[in-house]
Amino acid sequence: MLDHVEKIFADMKPMMKKLKKASYKVNMEAFIENHGHYFREMTEYTENASDKETAAKELAVDFTDKVYDAYVSPKKGKIDSAIQTDLNFFMIYYVFPAILLTEHDDAKLIADHLCGRWGEKFKNSKIQYTDYDSLYVSFREKIFGIF
Repeated sequence: MLDHVEKIFADMKPMMKKLKKASYKVNMEAFIENHGHYFREMTEYTENASDKETAAKELAVDFTDKVYDAYVSPKKGKIDSAIQTDLNFFMIYYVFPAILLTEHDDAKLIADHLCGRWGEKFKNSKIQYTDYDSLYVSFREKIFGIF
């Protein structure tokens, strides 16, 4: 289904570092340019499904399982807490807004299922999501080099 979707997290660290309004915009544009096909694939999958709820649930399971498998420590059988925190923030700042930016009728349905499944699959990760515009306006601008 979502072949190698875990690759969207490859640049997670630099994309989360020193986020400001301008850098978030640039990062999001690059993220969508490089990985937008996954979010279009998600919306196409639900659009073509006879049961959209089931399709969104299948996408959520596929996505979270692939990300979990990519980051779980084989020795410990769990994900390091620092990595989990980074994954959670990346989901909130990039993945969910990118899904919602598709402006597809099923985008919220997909985000809802993905959010729910993320909380089930990843320990202590009951996260919420918001859209790009809400996040973007919440960032500070650099004022006289102070921030």
